[in-house]
Amino acid sequence: MGISGGSVPDASRGRDREVKPDKKGRLAARLRGWGGPPGPFRPEFWRSPLRGPWLTSVLGLILLAGITLVAITGLVSYAAYEPRLPGNDTTPGRGLLGFYLFDWPTDPVWLYRVTQGAHVVGGLTLVPILLAKLWSVIPKLFSWPPARSVAEAVERASLLLLVGGAVFQFVTGILNIQLFYVFPFSFYPAHFYGAWIFLAAFVVHVVIKLPRVIHTLRTYGLRDYLRTSVADTRPEPPDPDGLVPVDPAPPTMSRRGLLAFAGGGSLVMFGLSVGQCVDGPLRRTALLAPHGRLYGTGPNDFQVNKTAASLGVTPARTGESWRLALVGPHRTELSRADLLAMPLHTYALPIACVEGWSTVQTWTGVRLADLARLAGIRAGTTGVTARSLQRGGYFGQASLSAAQVADPRSLLALRVNGADLSLDHGYPARVIVPNAPGVHNTKWVRELDFTQGRS
Repeated sequence: MGISGGSVPDASRGRDREVKPDKKGRLAARLRGWGGPPGPFRPEFWRSPLRGPWLTSVLGLILLAGITLVAITGLVSYAAYEPRLPGNDTTPGRGLLGFYLFDWPTDPVWLYRVTQGAHVVGGLTLVPILLAKLWSVIPKLFSWPPARSVAEAVERASLLLLVGGAVFQFVTGILNIQLFYVFPFSFYPAHFYGAWIFLAAFVVHVVIKLPRVIHTLRTYGLRDYLRTSVADTRPEPPDPDGLVPVDPAPPTMSRRGLLAFAGGGSLVMFGLSVGQCVDGPLRRTALLAPHGRLYGTGPNDFQVNKTAASLGVTPARTGESWRLALVGPHRTELSRADLLAMPLHTYALPIACVEGWSTVQTWTGVRLADLARLAGIRAGTTGVTARSLQRGGYFGQASLSAAQVADPRSLLALRVNGADLSLDHGYPARVIVPNAPGVHNTKWVRELDFTQGRS
């Protein structure tokens, strides 16, 4: 019994030692022979003969120039909001991300119109190029295994943030200019912080990929591929990134055709949006303008961002009982008749919106500097906070800098193009400041507070 009882466990342990390596060996063999999950994770799934380093490099260089322009103008737009002034900052937790902020000038008067127009129209124009670029690199997004080294893991992480950030920024930006707020968060901080995440990934990606892009274009040039017909289109030589298909399908389009298709889409987007940034006949072509193209007849026939009805401003609140409160060492209230009795000044000034549209109109009103003096403030020594009659919504108040108040063209406007302001354009009085974002040209002003100081 003792001998028999001791020999069985030994035999059993021996069998265990022999079986386990066999199982592990079979599992390792299966893993080595496994090509990854099915479908897009398999290299043979992607068959277009157009994909490869050359096409991706060309599209990448176009995006490098375009996204740089859109990013710079976006950061400039944030500076134009003067977020260091009381109540203007929609991103109070920005911290070091506001390192570049500067005092926004009032000259040239068209600067914000140009930069914000370039930001919005440039972003829309890049959409077809961005989609083409994503199509060209989509096999890379599904490559398996996800990373074979630390360097590749960093590159893949930057690629994920780059693609995700680009999609987030473009989608939320387009929804914002159309006032289609279907996302459950505030656009302004989300777009601001999203921009910095995207830019960080963008810089990392450029540093990693730019040498390879330059090498590819130097090696293959531009003319040969751009002159190649559909019949002569061939896959590029195998590449380490896995963009070139392992089992290419016959071509149905040349690389030149694909670039022309994407470029044509960009031209269409540009043509359907640029008209909102200029006055004249081109405005009729702006089919993508967020508020349409026709606004009625008469002197008040230009864009309206938010209507009076949408913000609870009624004729009863803007009628004879309306008073403008001036807050300063000398507090006073003025009726519209009192304002019309003061020295009036007229200037042709643009009004430009964050949504990209802009227009030049002729405004008549009282200088903010004169109202500051009436409140006991020497012009140029402090800014002002303008508060509106509106109920709800963003930008019911906005702060202007001392330099903006001191500019002689900064007005509390009472008329536009020789006629009284319409209710939707801010009757009985609205702020108009040269080169300020449209939302800082407060409508339906009820109070001008000159007691603010710079934060």
